[in-house]
Amino acid sequence: MRRYWSHTAFTNKLAILFFLVAPYFLVGQHTISGTFSPAQDYKWLIAHYLEPGKQTFAAHTAIENGEFILKLPEDSPTGVYRMVYALPREEYYFDVIVNGKEEVQLHFDENEGVRFSTSGENDIFNSYFGAMYELENQLVQYYVQDKKDKEDLQRLLKKMGSVQTDYEKRSEGLLTNHFIQANKPYIPSVNESVLDYIGHKKANYFKALDLKNPILQASGFLTDKLANYVFTALPPRTMDAMETQKVIQENLVVLNTQMREVSAEYKFHTYYTLWKKAVSLGYDTVADTLYETYLNPLAQQTNNTGVIEEIQAFNRLELGAVAPEISWNKDNTSQMLSGLSGADHYVLVFWSSSCSHCLQELPQLHKELKGKQNLKVLAIGLEDEENVWKSESSQMDTFEHVLALGKWENEYAKLYNIQSTPTYFILDSEKRILAKPEDSQEVLEFLEGT
Repeated sequence: MRRYWSHTAFTNKLAILFFLVAPYFLVGQHTISGTFSPAQDYKWLIAHYLEPGKQTFAAHTAIENGEFILKLPEDSPTGVYRMVYALPREEYYFDVIVNGKEEVQLHFDENEGVRFSTSGENDIFNSYFGAMYELENQLVQYYVQDKKDKEDLQRLLKKMGSVQTDYEKRSEGLLTNHFIQANKPYIPSVNESVLDYIGHKKANYFKALDLKNPILQASGFLTDKLANYVFTALPPRTMDAMETQKVIQENLVVLNTQMREVSAEYKFHTYYTLWKKAVSLGYDTVADTLYETYLNPLAQQTNNTGVIEEIQAFNRLELGAVAPEISWNKDNTSQMLSGLSGADHYVLVFWSSSCSHCLQELPQLHKELKGKQNLKVLAIGLEDEENVWKSESSQMDTFEHVLALGKWENEYAKLYNIQSTPTYFILDSEKRILAKPEDSQEVLEFLEGT
């Protein structure tokens, strides 16, 4: 799992370190084997071949008693493969470089991550990143501790330069070379202050990065490097969220300039990755800028409108947003969600009379909520026909019921991005979304805590 620094934890040390990317890759060939620990927690492994902005299924295998052997097809191209070992796949994976020449054995531990036991490319790759990471940490300590011995600094800078040159030579002709060259750090030629060092490091950040390199594009390495620049290349001072987001937006402008010759498809992939990161950090202004300025225009050009629909759904349904309008007829009278009143909380539940889980969960929820003061429940039935829904809904008489024919194709299923039933939303008195519980138990726990 990748980690990024937030503004609340930002220090001078982190400012100096913003460019660092930890090594994530191994190298494999047609057969990749190894172990997972703890053995009982892992059952399968799927390999996807990565291309710029997309990934294609390559192979899969079972993990039995913590051991696996994954055989890639004989015509598998060299490059980067994504090894997914749990769901959601966007979170549980590691990347493997396949050079077409080596058999690889690796060991995955849920606490320590991945290590390998064989692979010439990996020996060079991991030893390079380990050595360079350690040297750059020493440089950070020199500046953070305000050391004055300039001879020590010069020795350290010389060592960094020699390590970079040595590994570039050792990796010539290997896939690893692309990553080593792209990771070449800024090394001062003269003694300079910490502020000058940070400023020069940021100014030189893209100097070694070839953003059009397809091997780098088809990896997490490049997107991590770009995300690190956008979100962590910040001034070495304490800033509030608003100031932080302003600097991040300025970084986006720089990145967009650097990407002017990159394909529209890869730009879209990069900005979508950055949008998801902005959302996870709670940077709403940055997320809105990414959507409006970059993603939305590129979506039309690259036919990625599905992602835009996903983002629009997220924006409609984010916490604090007013719940989208729902209307229905009751006793020949038009009713609307926005017109409901007299409650402190409203629960929306999307369900179906053909959903066995719903038929177990909703009657119990109805029983638990019956008689609860200052609460109203609006149950939207996603149905193919009316008869069974009418019978089942009549047994939950304290709920307000809405029939939504067409099931998954119904406008409210799409408006609320319903992927499964039952799905819950809890609203406040003004119909703003307060919570999106996973199940009825979470509904009850939330209401009991308010």
